[in-house]
Amino acid sequence: MPSSLHMLPGAPWIAHHDGSLRVEQVPLQHLADTHGTPLYVYSRGAIEAAARAWSDAAGGRDVALRYAVKANSNLAVLSVLAELGWGFDIVSGGELARVLAAGGDPAKTVFSGVGKTDAEIAAALRAGVQCLNVESDSELRRIDRVAAQLGVCAPVSLRINPDVDARTHPYISTGLRSNKFGIPQALARRVYTECAQLHHLRVVGIACHIGSQITELGPYLDALDRVIDLVRDIEHHGVTLAHIDLGGGLGIRYADETPPRPADLLGALFARLDGAGLGQRPLLLEPGRSVVGNAGLLLTEVVTLKSTLERHFAVVDAAMNDLMRPALYEAWQDIVAVRPRDGAQARHYDVVGAVCESGDWLGRERLLDLREGDLLAVLSAGAYGMAMASNYNTRPRAAEVLVDGDRAHLIREREAVAALFAGEHIAPR
Repeated sequence: MPSSLHMLPGAPWIAHHDGSLRVEQVPLQHLADTHGTPLYVYSRGAIEAAARAWSDAAGGRDVALRYAVKANSNLAVLSVLAELGWGFDIVSGGELARVLAAGGDPAKTVFSGVGKTDAEIAAALRAGVQCLNVESDSELRRIDRVAAQLGVCAPVSLRINPDVDARTHPYISTGLRSNKFGIPQALARRVYTECAQLHHLRVVGIACHIGSQITELGPYLDALDRVIDLVRDIEHHGVTLAHIDLGGGLGIRYADETPPRPADLLGALFARLDGAGLGQRPLLLEPGRSVVGNAGLLLTEVVTLKSTLERHFAVVDAAMNDLMRPALYEAWQDIVAVRPRDGAQARHYDVVGAVCESGDWLGRERLLDLREGDLLAVLSAGAYGMAMASNYNTRPRAAEVLVDGDRAHLIREREAVAALFAGEHIAPR
């Protein structure tokens, strides 16, 4: 597959210079020497450029951009987007706490997710979130009860499951009727009618999210057509919907995908909404991966080169606990040498970690010319990398760095092993 260095012509933030890979103006070798590996490295300029592409695509229309925190929840990343005026899409009380700590505006924060606890609902209402996206009639009644206990009126939007195939990996498809997400379209009117009758709820909109890493417009338009039908039906029966929330999920280019640009997506959505007479309705969108995915990489060192009778392995100091996507989704991400060699000793390597699982791999059959001690960069790792990292095998999670021009800021310290069991206690005998 082609190198991501050439796949991303609009991303000058990463390039080889004087024989070594740099992020913006900072050599990755310098970052490894300073902060060690494994190390997540993000480009502030790349995040801002991706965010601006969404803002510019709105073209002055009434579009509220809410970054999906689950993609990358580091406080520094959230702060960059808050400074640009973005709001946030959260799925837990912990993510709400992160948004507030990063200076995010709770009034521009949407709370999604199928399993909100009473404590999380209460925290969101106390903070003053924009709305809660409700995923079942049971949750609707719980929100009403919690709101009554607090003496407030909860703003809610029902998340509808339109039964649309996003044509993405089954683990990240969320809009099929077999998925756990949302209220089935056939039940939507009944649940909206019930919602309007509860005294501590205020209906503010309708929501729909069909999946992640979507690389074509068709599924979005299919979902929007069904949402438009629902809006007409629900409002005909007396319930007014102030906004339409179409979620996020726009894909990025990892290998040879050709996902639509934000301008392509928004142009198509506006055309459908205008044609339906709903073009003046506020539109909420919740991009995540498309904002940060190609703005980050995972830096790792080759520890051991090992050959068996059948395969060559490059064992690195990053592993599936640091980057879960390849093991979980069999995802492909480009892997490049920080200091490329002449290729004279190139082999097809499986790039693997030290975790005791055969599923612990970052890339298979990659043509690389390597020596032990070389640095590799796993590209397009800004989304669902550190956010999904774990301490499996009692491995400390990586440090994170944000590069801004010729400056590099440590935005998350590397974990110490002792900190991993600091809260544990040996039971007395």
